Amino acid sequence: MNQSHYDVVIIGLGAVGSATLFQLSKSGLKVLGIDRFRPPHKFGSSHGETRITRLAVGENEAYIPLVMRSHEIWKEIEELTDQKIFHPVGGVLLDSGVTPWEKHGSQGFMKRTIDFADKYKIPHESLSSADCSKRFPNLKLESTGSGYFEPSAGYLFPELAIQTQLDLALARGAEILTDSPVERIERGEIHQVFLADQTITANKIINCSGGWVKDFIDDSQKKEFRICRQVLHWIKTDSPNWEKHPVFMWGFGAQPEDFVYGFPTLDGKSIKVATESFLEIEHPDLLDRTVSEKEQQKFWEEKVEGRILGLKREFVKSEVCFYTVTEDSNFVIRQNRNYWFVSACSGHGFKHSAALGENLSDLVLERNGRFDLVEQVS
Repeated sequence: MNQSHYDVVIIGLGAVGSATLFQLSKSGLKVLGIDRFRPPHKFGSSHGETRITRLAVGENEAYIPLVMRSHEIWKEIEELTDQKIFHPVGGVLLDSGVTPWEKHGSQGFMKRTIDFADKYKIPHESLSSADCSKRFPNLKLESTGSGYFEPSAGYLFPELAIQTQLDLALARGAEILTDSPVERIERGEIHQVFLADQTITANKIINCSGGWVKDFIDDSQKKEFRICRQVLHWIKTDSPNWEKHPVFMWGFGAQPEDFVYGFPTLDGKSIKVATESFLEIEHPDLLDRTVSEKEQQKFWEEKVEGRILGLKREFVKSEVCFYTVTEDSNFVIRQNRNYWFVSACSGHGFKHSAALGENLSDLVLERNGRFDLVEQVS
C-alpha cells in the first residue's frame, strides 16, 4: 500500500465486513479492509461449509425485509461471478409439541414463524406430524409435533460468499490487509488505526470484528456481549433420503439447547448436524477448538439418537465456531459520528449479511439506508 490514509477502513472481513467492503468498493472511495487472519478462515463465526437461510425469520419481524434483500443480493452476485452461493433446497421447521420452544430469544418461535410467513405472503405449508413423517422419513417427529415447510429456504456457502465478495471488492479497487490484528483505535476527526508495524488513518471506520469487538469497547460494555462456543458435526449417512433433503431446524423442549439443525449431504457420505450452546467464555482467543470423542458421543445420545434416522454412529469430523450473543439475541449496530461497530449478530446473522453490508455502505455514503437498524450513541 502506497498511502496510509483511507476514506473508509473496515475492521474484520467476515460475513458483514466482506459484504460491506464489496458494496463500498462500488463507490469510488479509497477503502481498506483489515483482518487479523486471512479470510475466509475458521477462527470466527463464518465458516463450517454451510449456513441456513430462510425468509420467515421468527427471531424478529424487523429482519424479514433484510433477509429478503439479502436473497436478492446473493442472486446478483451469482450472476456477476457464476459462483453458486445460495442453494434454495427448501427448509423444514419442526416442533415436537412438548412446549412452545425458544429460538434466539424468541418465545413461541414456531408460531411466530408461521405468523410472519402469513403476513409477508411467504409461500409455505403447515404440516401435521403424519405429513412430516411421510415427507421427511429421516426425521422421527413425535405424534404431538407439527411442521412448517418453506420452499424458498435453503443454505449458503459462507466461505465462498466471503471470498467472492472480497474478490469483487479487490477488482473494484478496494484494498485488503490480512494477518494484521488491530492493536487499538484512536477516534477523532481523523481516526487512527494502530497495527503492529504501521498506523493507518481514516475518515470513517466500520468495526465488524465480531467477538473481538470486546478489544475496542469499555469494560462497562463488555458484559453486553457473550462469546458462546458452538460445535458442528459431520456424521456418516446410511440412507439415500439425505441426497435431496431440505435444511431442517427442530425444537424439542423448553430450553434454548433443546434444539438440533442440519443439512442435506454435500458429499454423498455425510450430513452436517449441530445444536446451539450458550455457555459463555470471556474472549474468542480463549475458545477451546478441540472436540473430544466424548463430546461427539454426548451429542449423538442427546440430539440424534431416536430422532434423526439414516445416520451411522460415525463422526467424519467436528469443528468449532462461536456466536457473539446479546441478551435479547438481536443485532447491535451502533454509530458514533463517523465510527460504526457491528456486533453481535447473535448466531443468526449470516443470512442477513449481504443486506447489512449494503445498508452500512449506504449510511457511510450518507444515503438513506433501506433499513433502520442503527442506534446512535455519543
